[in-house]
Amino acid sequence: MTLAKICGINSPVAAVAAAAGGAAFIGLVFYPPSPRAVSPERAAQLAALVPERIGRVGLFVDPDDATLRTVLSRVPLTLLQLHGRDSPDRIREIRERFGLPVMKAFGVAEPSDLDAVAAYQGVADWLLFDAKPPQEPGALPGGNARSFDWRILSGRSWPIPWMLSGGLTASNLAEAVRVTGARAVDVSSGVEDRPGVKNPDRIRAFLEAAARL
Repeated sequence: MTLAKICGINSPVAAVAAAAGGAAFIGLVFYPPSPRAVSPERAAQLAALVPERIGRVGLFVDPDDATLRTVLSRVPLTLLQLHGRDSPDRIREIRERFGLPVMKAFGVAEPSDLDAVAAYQGVADWLLFDAKPPQEPGALPGGNARSFDWRILSGRSWPIPWMLSGGLTASNLAEAVRVTGARAVDVSSGVEDRPGVKNPDRIRAFLEAAARL
């Protein structure tokens, strides 16, 4: 079985579908430009709909301490996902200050994009490999329904757990896992009808596909 994270949960229907389908994690987005963004109050309501065995991941982009403090005062997150330009020192600081594990996301388009990973291996608790966002104004750091050449990850290993993300769907998941060897996967746009609108049937199909692997 491949662990699966359903990211961008912003409705009770999606939260319940993720929990019922066997998701290992749900992702709550605290990045206002995203169509999947939720307020801390809304996130707390959604987090309450899933059992405690499911990880509650908060996605942030270059958050300051005040933002993290505000969210964490309301939402019982279990993992912080950082999608910005966070340095290893900043991640170490966040881990120590807030007492939560951190997952560092990396945009990937070519093998050299993995060169930066080494500096984070002794600092981050998880790694996430996503497609590099498009080079255009206002592009989101993730959730763009874009994949990358999975062969870049083939045969690679790291001493900490990692997730594969970027353009995954129920139909291409098996191939993505076969090529990369991923044991954990992350999906957002691949279970949506349109950006920010999750489809419970697609969530169930994705989780069923992950359970078969």
